[in-house]
Amino acid sequence: MKAGRVVWTALRARPKALARIAGWSVVEVAPAFLIGLSIARAIDDGFAAGRVDIGLAWLAALGTAWLLAAFAARQVILAVAAVAEPFRDDLLTLAVRGALCEGPQDAPASAVARINLQVELARDAFAAVVTVVRGFAFTAAGAVLGLVALHPALAVLVVPPFVLGAVLFTFSLPALYRRQRAYLEADERTAQTLVSVTGGLRDVTACGAEERVEAMVGRRVAAQARSAGRLAGVTALRTAALGVGAWTPVVLILVGGPWVAGGTLGAGVIVGALAYVTQSLAPALGGLVEGVGVSGVRLFASLDRILHTTSSSPSPEHTAALESPAVDDPSALTFTGVSFSYGEHADPVVQDLDLEVLDGEHLAIVGPSGAGKSTLAALAAGLLRPGAGTVTVAGVPAHLADPATRVLIPQEAYAFRGSLHENLAYLSDAPPERILDAAREVGADELIERLGGLDADLDPGGLSAGERQLIALVRAHLAEARLVILDEATCHLDPAAEARAEQAFVRRGGTLIVVAHRLTSARRAGRVLLLDGSRASMGTHEELVAAAPLYADLVGHWETTREEAQLS
Repeated sequence: MKAGRVVWTALRARPKALARIAGWSVVEVAPAFLIGLSIARAIDDGFAAGRVDIGLAWLAALGTAWLLAAFAARQVILAVAAVAEPFRDDLLTLAVRGALCEGPQDAPASAVARINLQVELARDAFAAVVTVVRGFAFTAAGAVLGLVALHPALAVLVVPPFVLGAVLFTFSLPALYRRQRAYLEADERTAQTLVSVTGGLRDVTACGAEERVEAMVGRRVAAQARSAGRLAGVTALRTAALGVGAWTPVVLILVGGPWVAGGTLGAGVIVGALAYVTQSLAPALGGLVEGVGVSGVRLFASLDRILHTTSSSPSPEHTAALESPAVDDPSALTFTGVSFSYGEHADPVVQDLDLEVLDGEHLAIVGPSGAGKSTLAALAAGLLRPGAGTVTVAGVPAHLADPATRVLIPQEAYAFRGSLHENLAYLSDAPPERILDAAREVGADELIERLGGLDADLDPGGLSAGERQLIALVRAHLAEARLVILDEATCHLDPAAEARAEQAFVRRGGTLIVVAHRLTSARRAGRVLLLDGSRASMGTHEELVAAAPLYADLVGHWETTREEAQLS
């Protein structure tokens, strides 16, 4: 996929946000339309004619326009964020998938960390480019319309050089991008060489390789200097475009204005025309040159790197896992001799664990805080890899299994800016009717109604933690995954809402693993896995109450706490 297509797709996907941007931009550029006209009328019809009241009225109109523009600018920023944040989410999805496709020979965590920086740079640059291009287009249109209203003859002097400057800059962009990218690559090569050299200075001296290393570093530095020189040449063309488009009109107004208008121009008209050029058109073109010249180049450079990662060929192991037919294995999840610790010298969180969860089974995982419950959930989801042993999902190693085979909801559920429909259907193509049915099953129907229906815009910051969990639960319920892992995903719900949600997943079918926040979750499960440090015990609720003192203590403590809460 080309970088330009990614940007265009992101823009087309948010027509409502683009309409808001356009609407508020019209208000924001009102001063660009009024500035020259107001100044000219204030001078010619007001102060120069002895009518101070008229002059002040025109200036007051311009001041009011500035106040409205300040409010509109805030709304524009919010509307741009409504486009940029989903762009970031979509781009991050592409980036993470691409990084993980590098296979186990390259640690996915480091790959994702590297590419995540490129995503953040792309998001910031995308927002800057949208803001700058929008500002240029609307400001230029407002200023030209105001100039025509002031005196059509002056537009003949201003518009052609302004358009010429914008065209010159546009034609310089491909060369600017290529040379900017070449310079960045040369800079990276120089930095890598210097890091290698400084880390091995003792060896360089011991081997007598100073001259050879000096020559190698010199070649890197010289290559970077040549790239910088070529970049400076294109930057000079950018500066020339700004001079032609922004400042040539000033000279033409002063020299040719009286001649074009037949000597009929008043002082106010001249000053107003200059205000249009210096206060509206020149800053707009300068913002375009600086914003697109820097942020635009950064955006496409970042997108190229991200898309290169997503299009990289998967490792042979990953390809074999994706292309192999589904394994006829009744086990939805299997742990075989699994051990895991956070660090080479850390105590194991999970040790020698053997676990088989059959397809369609309902398992609860309980244990004291820090016992490894969330670690076990992350191992099952393939987010962590065991230090020893294997974790398989339907016979395939968990970290290589198709992401569609399982879904994990963590304790802190995620919602993103966009419509409520987009949030709920993120993992499926479910129609609205099915979404509403799933919401009723899980217990989120009242939330949907309160938020304004599926088409309502969602502000994650305005949701409570429990509301975000309900959204994530509906999203998981709609997914096609046979294995659902709820890692304390109902901890912010009351016990009745938690029971309703868990029972909805049982009725849904498939395998359900619940990292229990309350022991009522364990009572509802077919089997319970008790974690106690690196030890694990398995059984039904009744079996563990009778055989595991820790579990009996947990049950007794929870029931005592519940009774005290009911009495208070």
